[in-house]
Amino acid sequence: MAVLGQGLVLMVAGMGIVYLFLTVLIFVAKYASAFVSRFDSILPQDAPKKAPKPAAANDDADIALAIAVALGG
Repeated sequence: MAVLGQGLVLMVAGMGIVYLFLTVLIFVAKYASAFVSRFDSILPQDAPKKAPKPAAANDDADIALAIAVALGG
């Protein structure tokens, strides 16, 4: 029974340390986000890049060639 008691104590201590670590992590992330957003205006934002135009979808010659090859003729 002593081993079971030690195991329970170790489990509770381990879970408590993990819970404490996650709580501290949440607060650090929250305050780091606020800190970074405060100084976000110093660095300019990059302009979003335009997406390249897709190739022509109605290229009939390529479609006809693919059909001819598929039919074997």
